[in-house]
Amino acid sequence: MLIGGERVPAEGGRTLPIMNPYTGEQVGTLPDASATDVDAAVAAARTAFDTVWSRTPGQARAELMLRLAAIYERRAGHLGDLESTDNGKLVSETRNQARFAARQLRFFAGYADKLYGRTIPMDNPDLFDYTRREPVGVAALITAWNSPMQLLANKLAPALAAGCTVVIKPSEHASMTTLELADMVQEAGFPDGVVNIVTGGVTCGAALTGHRGLDRISFTGSVPTGQAIMRAAAETLVPVTLELGGKSPNIVFEDADLDRAVIGALAGIFSAGGQTCIAGSRLLVQRSVYDTMVERVGARAGRIRLGDPFAPGTQMGPVANEPQQARIEAAIAAGVDAGARMVQGGPVGDDPALQRGLFVRPTVFADVDNHADLARREIFGPVLSIIPFETEEDAVALANDSEFGLASGIWTRDLSRAHRVAARLDAGTTWVNTYRVSGAQAPFGGTKKSGHGRERGEEALDEYLRTKNVMIDLAPTLADPFPLEEN
Repeated sequence: MLIGGERVPAEGGRTLPIMNPYTGEQVGTLPDASATDVDAAVAAARTAFDTVWSRTPGQARAELMLRLAAIYERRAGHLGDLESTDNGKLVSETRNQARFAARQLRFFAGYADKLYGRTIPMDNPDLFDYTRREPVGVAALITAWNSPMQLLANKLAPALAAGCTVVIKPSEHASMTTLELADMVQEAGFPDGVVNIVTGGVTCGAALTGHRGLDRISFTGSVPTGQAIMRAAAETLVPVTLELGGKSPNIVFEDADLDRAVIGALAGIFSAGGQTCIAGSRLLVQRSVYDTMVERVGARAGRIRLGDPFAPGTQMGPVANEPQQARIEAAIAAGVDAGARMVQGGPVGDDPALQRGLFVRPTVFADVDNHADLARREIFGPVLSIIPFETEEDAVALANDSEFGLASGIWTRDLSRAHRVAARLDAGTTWVNTYRVSGAQAPFGGTKKSGHGRERGEEALDEYLRTKNVMIDLAPTLADPFPLEEN
């Protein structure tokens, strides 16, 4: 781990295994941090904030961030290999996510010396009032196992630009690239304690999220864990940014370009094996083109090539870990038992290339009721529910009838409809005639049980800054509210 500029093991040398989800083999170990380790990391972050980082000019912070960005780009191949070994994602995607981390660092580095306040005209002309945007202090950054590099960059880049120090905790199911970051920040020249990294399981996570030395928690992961973090943070009154789950509607209107809509539907749910919070897991299709879309999406899903995430011809790798595979398979079985019509899916069969890995076939259910478990619960895997609708009003009602509100998609050639429906969808992101596209400049976050706060875009800086108001009396004399009476 990285605590106060030192590479250290967990207290007592405790470790957890690192498993390759494609081969089923153990490929290493990671430190399993204790509450004592977490205390040391938070203390190091506090010292660095108080003595160094909060006093470092924005231009100097930006220069360090740009160095780190260059290291991400230079090591993109190696980092992608590590992450694909760790969580089974296609190496082409993980290498791109390393490059996207570099893009985010560069984007937010540009803001590090531009955290402007403002002057405020007061009713009393003798008062001069202005604001300062100041870093909140020590931030805990907690990431999920599906895209560790990208999720961490969403948090780390604005936190560093704002002037915060950080304690990072990745998921115990995917920690390798985060541990690699320890070498990278030291190579870039960051002062000791600005970036601290702890790894481990439940004990580590609970010690961090309940720590009284934090000023901000940013978490990406499941709803139950997010709720537990909010309960812990309520005791310390630490503000929390949450990017949680989704059951995102991908809406296809009858006037859509169906060729593009089919591609968008497949990319929305089967990219990354459906293990993404923005997955378009509910495909809402207007009745007049419903049968066509069901047939085409089901047929294309059946031709997706599963296999080694490092092989050039592979289109979908294994799921990331055994508990996740079990949850996905249980959800599919429950859907079948409930009478849902499976258009595509089933066991992986006797393909020897798929026997060792944690594979789940792309699965498509049609005629799904929007109130069924398949359409309500986040499965976080390659499982698509196709739901018919009649009118635009029906589509909006079905889309919003969910406890989640992270992402959404609209497929139509009617620009007026695109704007009209986008305005009515209760989701943090709406894509039109595309899906699962991101940019460092574009804010990202959810509503309802998908969380609150924003990552990426200028809005992300607000999660790590607070506003201080300064008021100066310019009058030559000050009225005494308690004048002394003369005898």
